Parts: sequence; C-alpha cells; structure tokens
Amino acid sequence: MSERHDPYAAFRHRNYTMFMAGAMLAQIGGGGQGLAIGWELYQRTGQPLALGMAGLAQALPMIVLTPLAGYLADRFDRKHLLILSILGGALMSAALALLSVLEGPLWMIYALLALNASVLTLGRPARVAILPLLVPREIFENAVAWRTSAMQVSAVTGPALGGLIIAFSVPAAYLASAASAGLFALLLALLHLPPAEKTARGVIWSQLVAGVHFVRGQKLILAAISLDLFAVLLGGATYLLPVYATDVLKVGEKGLGLMQAAPAVGALLTALLLAHRPPMQRAGRTLLLAVAGFGVATILFGLSTNIYLSLFALFLTGVCDNVSVVVRHTLIQLLTPDAMRGRVAAVNGIFIGSSNELGGFESGLVAQAFSPVVSVVSGGIGCLLVVGATAIASPQLRRFTSFSEAVEAQQARQG
Repeated sequence: MSERHDPYAAFRHRNYTMFMAGAMLAQIGGGGQGLAIGWELYQRTGQPLALGMAGLAQALPMIVLTPLAGYLADRFDRKHLLILSILGGALMSAALALLSVLEGPLWMIYALLALNASVLTLGRPARVAILPLLVPREIFENAVAWRTSAMQVSAVTGPALGGLIIAFSVPAAYLASAASAGLFALLLALLHLPPAEKTARGVIWSQLVAGVHFVRGQKLILAAISLDLFAVLLGGATYLLPVYATDVLKVGEKGLGLMQAAPAVGALLTALLLAHRPPMQRAGRTLLLAVAGFGVATILFGLSTNIYLSLFALFLTGVCDNVSVVVRHTLIQLLTPDAMRGRVAAVNGIFIGSSNELGGFESGLVAQAFSPVVSVVSGGIGCLLVVGATAIASPQLRRFTSFSEAVEAQQARQG
C-alpha cells in the first residue's frame, strides 16, 4: 500500500518556511519595481525599444557573471553570499528611487539596471542551490511546487501593488523593493543550515566550466533547459505589456498591473494543483505540451484587442510556464550532486535567466521595426517550432516519466 501524499510536507521544516517568506517579500518588491521601470521608461520615451534596452542592460551582466556566480556558490557559504547579493540589490533600488525623483538621464537608469543585475546575478545560483539544504530529498518535488506557488503569489501581488503605487509615485515602488529585500536578508541571517559539500580548490577556469560539462553529459537536463531557453527567448510578450496597455488596449497603469499579474494567477493555481497531486508520471510529455501551450497562448494574446481575452491568454501563459518550471527545476536539482549545484544552477541561469532579458530585447527590437502584434505573434509561432524540433531531437525527453525513475537510472549508471 502506497504512502499517503502529504501536500504540505515542505512546510513542516522551519528553514524552508522562513526562506519562502523572505523570498516572497523580495519578489513582491521586485515585481513592483519591474513594473515601475517599464512604465517610467515608456512614459518618458514612447519607444518600445526603450523597454528592450532595459532587458539588454540586465541580460549582459547575467551572461558575463553567472559562471563566476556558480563557482562562488559552490566554493563559499551560500547563505552569506546570498545575503550580500540581496543587500546590494536593495542599494540599487534605493539609487533608482533617487534617480527617478531627480528625473536623471536614461543612460543612468540603464547603468543602475546593469549594476542591479550584476549584484543579483552573483547571488542567484546560491539562492537556487540552497533549496535542497532546506528539506529532505524525498519531499523535494513538493518543495519546488510550493516554491513556484510562492513565486506566483508574489508575482500576482507585486505588479498589482506596483500598479497602485506608481499611480501615485514611481519612486515609492523602488523604495518598497529596497525595503522588502532588506527583510529577506534579515530572515536569511536567522536560518540555521546544515553544512553543504563544497568544491575543492583548483584551477578556477576548470571549476567554472565543470557545470557546462556536467549539463552537456546529462541529456535530460540539456533538453529541458534548451527547450525553455528558446521558448522564453521567443515568447517575451511580457516586456511589451506597457505598450499594449498604452497603445493597443488603452487600459492605463491599472490595466497594466492586471496584465502583469494575470500570468502569475495562472501559474499560482497550477502550482497549487501540482503541490496537492502525487509526483508526475509522464513528466517529459507534460513538459513538451506545456511549452506548446505557452506558444499558443502567446499568439492569442498578440492578436487580442479585448482586455478580457488578453487577460485570459496571459493567464494561460502562466499555467503552462509553471508546469515547465516545476519539471525543469526538480529535474536539475535531483540529478545534480550538491558540490556542483551552484555551477549547474549558473548554467541554467544563463540559459533561462538571460533569455528572459534577451527575449525582452528581441521583442522590443521587433516591435520597433514592425509592430507589437508582429513581435508577440511571431514569438509564439517560433515557440511552437522549437517544441516540434525538441520533440524530434530528444527521444530521452519524450520517454522521460517520473523523477524517481530518473534518479534511479542515474545512480545505476554511476555504479
């Protein structure tokens, strides 16, 4: 007789609960800040390319610094590294508030966004790699599902509050982000974590590329993150939401807040459903269908001229994206040795994190050259083509069933 599934198993652990509370606060603040940045740039310039440049300013530091960040996460104390990163981000948020009050030049906004991306990038692999230290391995899938639920609650709350805040004061949204980051750092300082295995001293370059070699040798991980890379790169509709709110749907900053929150509502409901269900049994096929659904929903949003249909399409993108996140994060963490989790998280960050920002740049560039509708719809079509190509090229992903079987198969290969 199978053991009864406990949907709240992760929250039986104090460290996990405190970590998630702090992460939610920081993401709520960050969501409001992201909305404020897009709104301020578009109101000041009226150019979609200005939004794309914001994505590029944040993507370049992520690409350059993520390998180093992965090495640091495996070599030094992850909690302390994460605290320093978060406090650096809080300082950048406060600087953005001051610059907004002074109506400083646009190049300074982009410079601060690049600095903000730099300090947050240095702590991002540590944030991912610390999660397995918070709960036992057997409930890790449950922890990932709840983590994505918490992320989506924050992603709903952040833009919704941000839309209300920026209606009165854009700088206040930046200050709220700084305050929430400070609270996260405080909660992290109170955690008592078990010792983590650290990578040995060695030639730094070989240590940096070890994560790349590991991912290249893990066909399932490589296929999953490659699929998400191109899907996110092409499906960057969210960066154009200020354009849609102003010029296409004409719903203003409050409508922008609703559109920004709609994907998170869909992702939240999906994450709650996944957390209450037993582990997936056909995870590979589910991942492919979810990314295809994301492409279809993106096309629907791009063609819509009705706010309610647009909100529904964005809701669907969140539903599909959350399934992809749960499958990918669980797979990566369970198949990666603890001493390499930081560097593998860095590889994943380059694939996924930077593709979000580069996708925003690509969307802004196409929207500037053609139109916002062409940018969004072509991205959705490209996403569907990527799913088809991945399904053909990766039979391992098509046959991938459950996470427990994947772990057992890896252990068998390693003897």
